[in-house]
Amino acid sequence: MTTSPLIGVLALQGDVKEHEVALEAVGARTIRVRSAAGLSGISGLVIPGGESTTMSNLAIRANLFEPLRAASSAGLPMYGSCAGMIMLADRVTDARPDQQTIGGLDVTVRRNAFGRQVDSFEIDLDVPAVGTTPFKAVFIRAPLVESTGPDVEVLSILRRGGAAGTIVAVRQGVRLATSFHPELTGDTRIHDLFVQIVRQHS
Repeated sequence: MTTSPLIGVLALQGDVKEHEVALEAVGARTIRVRSAAGLSGISGLVIPGGESTTMSNLAIRANLFEPLRAASSAGLPMYGSCAGMIMLADRVTDARPDQQTIGGLDVTVRRNAFGRQVDSFEIDLDVPAVGTTPFKAVFIRAPLVESTGPDVEVLSILRRGGAAGTIVAVRQGVRLATSFHPELTGDTRIHDLFVQIVRQHS
């Protein structure tokens, strides 16, 4: 696919505009998705960072979960950053009992794994899938991946303070997720990777 793919950004809450800017910078067209009708005609979907419980509640009110799950099951490429990673995960620890997810990504994710807002940080990460130059990653009340299924590819591991390492970026087929917020950095390589996934799938 050589034309610009139309990629939806779930626009219930979170860093919607920032993702639009990054996607358009790497050759995609964007549309905001707020209802099931918005899923029609798109070639991929980005689920932005924000607050995962709020996002889940808003999706419930908009009757979006079943259409989102159906789209995922049908193979629509999806990328989630931070709260978006939680929304794509099959399993979430430390979640409220009523919190729902889209699922489809065979990982167990822990919410707010790096502490409160005041504990936010930036760090250079190795993400070989997007090149050899380190990626400056922004972590804000970020989740982490506690475990992955056999079909999940680990794209990046965060190592701090001599720890063994924490999984912070994964891919499973047409699903991509990061604990961090590439939309806040000006580095569009993660978005470019997702657009490549979309183009290969279309």
